[in-house]
Amino acid sequence: MSKIFKLLILPGDGIGPEVMTEVTKLISAVEKSSGAKFEITYDDIGGAAYDRYGTPLADSTLEVAKQSHAVLLGAVGGEKWDDLEFSLKPEQGLLRIRKELELFANLRPAMCFESMVDASSLKPELVAGLDIMIVRELTGGIYFGKPRGIETLADGTRQGVNTQTYNTKEIHRVARIAFELARKRDNRVVSCEKSNVMESGILWREEVTAIHTNEYNDVELTHMYADNCAMQLVRNPKQFDVIVTDNLFGDILSDEASMLTGSLGMLPSASLGEVDENNFRKALYEPVHGSAPDIAGQGIANPIACILSFAMCLKYSFEMNDEADKINDAVNNVLTSGYKTKDLIGNNEQNLSTQQMGDKIIEAFNSIGS
Repeated sequence: MSKIFKLLILPGDGIGPEVMTEVTKLISAVEKSSGAKFEITYDDIGGAAYDRYGTPLADSTLEVAKQSHAVLLGAVGGEKWDDLEFSLKPEQGLLRIRKELELFANLRPAMCFESMVDASSLKPELVAGLDIMIVRELTGGIYFGKPRGIETLADGTRQGVNTQTYNTKEIHRVARIAFELARKRDNRVVSCEKSNVMESGILWREEVTAIHTNEYNDVELTHMYADNCAMQLVRNPKQFDVIVTDNLFGDILSDEASMLTGSLGMLPSASLGEVDENNFRKALYEPVHGSAPDIAGQGIANPIACILSFAMCLKYSFEMNDEADKINDAVNNVLTSGYKTKDLIGNNEQNLSTQQMGDKIIEAFNSIGS
């Protein structure tokens, strides 16, 4: 009897629907290849949800997400909704679904495909074979800490306040994710914070060390200040295996690492929650790139990051490692053959539209093992 996986797809805004269309085509190919079945529900998030429901994430959508095995998301945002009050902006839908599903660990791999070495801003020898996993704490820290807000002081000047705060549980659970991933990779973790100037950084370093000592002393652990890590990523990126860090620094470092690979259009991500008593882990998968409204509707968006996000979904939510590897290999084979989308450096005569790239990847996927 075939396994049935409940999948909520939220295409979102801008180029989100275009790249997600290519993923849904690939899902059909995976079903034929594996025998698995995907029970798919479609809904809106971000600006599209505001236009439909008057809110960037409807309660009904959130309820479906909670009942699904995984969520696939395209992108949110766009200038169309810039004038909305802060609580109604498209990005608030993304923050809310992460918070409500308790998706505390964001996994952002930074891999440089062989054919993309020349597209990186760094020298080829620095990025060839690059394979870094950044684990970012996602539901705590300065993005969620209180007090926060903008206030007018007695003298008429204005003051903005955000609070950086972490507790033992928040640090321990994201550190465990990092150590578990390292055990399946090169067995090395670098933990990043600013313990030289921030009390939350001191706590972070102490608690990551405690988890390492008590549960993961077989994994190599080193500590690094976040600003030094930013410098080391462009000096010698291949020194890293797994990087674990807080919400703010993870946001910055993962975007920096993404450009080592040649394009934001190439990078997937996974946001994971705790494993519950039924051995089920809530999860959301999305490309790192934004909604890119300036190119939406032109058919030139790169669907690879969204496709690779689905590959991560197969691996981390559905334990379909073979199918995930086939997708990664299919992407590499297409790129190695010289085919690119407009955002990638290459032979312009071999530039493909969004749809053509999706079709090429599906063709390559179907040919693997046949």
